[in-house]
Amino acid sequence: MAAELTAPELIAKHRPTLDQALEAIRTRAYWSPHPEHPKAYGEHGSLDAAAGKAAFDALLGTRLDLGQAGTDDWVGGEISPYGIELGVSYPHADLDVLLPAMKAGQPAWRDAGAEVRAVVCLEILKRISDRTHEFAHAVMHTSGQAFMMAFQAGGPHAQDRGLEAVAYAYAEQVRTPGTAEWSKPQGKRDPLVLTKNFTPVPRGIGLVIGCNTFPTWNGYPGLFASLATGNAVLVKPHPRAVLPLALTVRIAREVLTEAGFAADLVALAAERPGEGIAKALATRPEIRIIDYTGSTTFGDWLEANARQAQVYTEKAGVNTVIVHSTDDYKGMLSNLAFSLSLYSGQMCTTPQNLLIPREGILTDQGPKTFDEVTADLARAVDGLLGDDARANGLLGAIVNPDVKARLEAAAGLGEVALASREITNPEFPGAVVRTPVIVKLDGAKPDAEAAYMSECFGPVSFAVALDSVTDAVELLRRTVREKGAMTVGAYTTDSEVERAIEEVCLEEAAQLSFNLTGGVFVNQTAAFSDFHGSGGNPAANAALCDGAFVANRFRVVEVRHQG
Repeated sequence: MAAELTAPELIAKHRPTLDQALEAIRTRAYWSPHPEHPKAYGEHGSLDAAAGKAAFDALLGTRLDLGQAGTDDWVGGEISPYGIELGVSYPHADLDVLLPAMKAGQPAWRDAGAEVRAVVCLEILKRISDRTHEFAHAVMHTSGQAFMMAFQAGGPHAQDRGLEAVAYAYAEQVRTPGTAEWSKPQGKRDPLVLTKNFTPVPRGIGLVIGCNTFPTWNGYPGLFASLATGNAVLVKPHPRAVLPLALTVRIAREVLTEAGFAADLVALAAERPGEGIAKALATRPEIRIIDYTGSTTFGDWLEANARQAQVYTEKAGVNTVIVHSTDDYKGMLSNLAFSLSLYSGQMCTTPQNLLIPREGILTDQGPKTFDEVTADLARAVDGLLGDDARANGLLGAIVNPDVKARLEAAAGLGEVALASREITNPEFPGAVVRTPVIVKLDGAKPDAEAAYMSECFGPVSFAVALDSVTDAVELLRRTVREKGAMTVGAYTTDSEVERAIEEVCLEEAAQLSFNLTGGVFVNQTAAFSDFHGSGGNPAANAALCDGAFVANRFRVVEVRHQG
């Protein structure tokens, strides 16, 4: 069957976007081709709000048949954190059938070249973008994010990260020319002449192990980096967040087929309840690349045991903010309150430890003691979340019982500066919604260390009193070195303190933000400009997204011809 999407058509359609993405990663300036506002959708083939909700509703209780090789059963069982049973069933794969089928499609995909692969990936992303409203509901009802966050983070921001990976992948592949004429002079004799051809070749099948909280945002970089570099990709979603990635796989398969490639270049590996296929999958010889987001325990296991694969992990860290001084006390409190509250703290970038000198801090409102800072921050969170409708829109729902249990246990770890309260969501009475808890700890007491030196994922933060800012900087260093950090924040008006904090973050490879008091928050990063993680501390062994994230997903094979 002839391809419905020809390479010249795809290049004409998507090359301008690719070029803009390449320029964006070069300049690090703001750019995004994916609109953030829901009202921007509804034209040129994209679904508006009503059509997207209807498309999501039509999925409930259905079988999502992807037509992939080796289907031997149908599995499902997702229950929304908002209390809805999704009732969607997915293909369960016989891997001994599916993996060879995936591998069989790679030669033609390899031979297509970097540019064609890139524009096919951009067509996949364009079709995903057109269905952003549908994806928003799918992300919301698997992750527990509030709708607007699911729309933006699960939609345009995730699509940006996928496009960013494609741009980096393309840039790395075309760094080496496809052909070179090599001539070495031999004095009076004829020169030695060779024609050299250089081909980027895939490592093999890439495995994406999805997470529960950000299935698309964390899944798309690895998926598109591997696909754009010529690899087939097997997507193993988190059992509680299958739908967004299953929809992604379905769209990718449709585009690949229309472009004349094997649909099985992208496939889904859904699992039966309790089956736990990740370890078995990760150590299969066919799997040569692994992208993983999740717990440190399993990330460490992958790095130690999946020896046949190139493993990229984003695990856990203990994110820290040093509060030393500020010339905008109100802005600092407002910014921190939002950062602690967004998505109930269920982000790998949410601050956990607030390191504050015991004697207090200097502000534009005069000196503030440690107790005053913590009390004022508690009031700022209360003010932000005082209206239940607004609170529901920011907090979303608690994603699983483990987060709820950690939240409830945190109150027993120290003096509570801000107690968590339960909020009812009138639209979804089954949702578990809780405001953050802030617990005060004395950094000089050994029993407090067990709390603040461990990640407590969820709406839990610790205000840690320390003897001096020097102690805070040293604790920051030890925390990043031993536990890792995806983000570090700091508030100071002292240039020497600023330099000391920056030096720690440069030495320990932690991404740092100073004095955020406006609409940019420490737990948010922008594709094409900000690096998510560094790959240089225990929180993650890779950054989203840089050249190192894509360059080792392919190798260059040289073929030489004499004459």
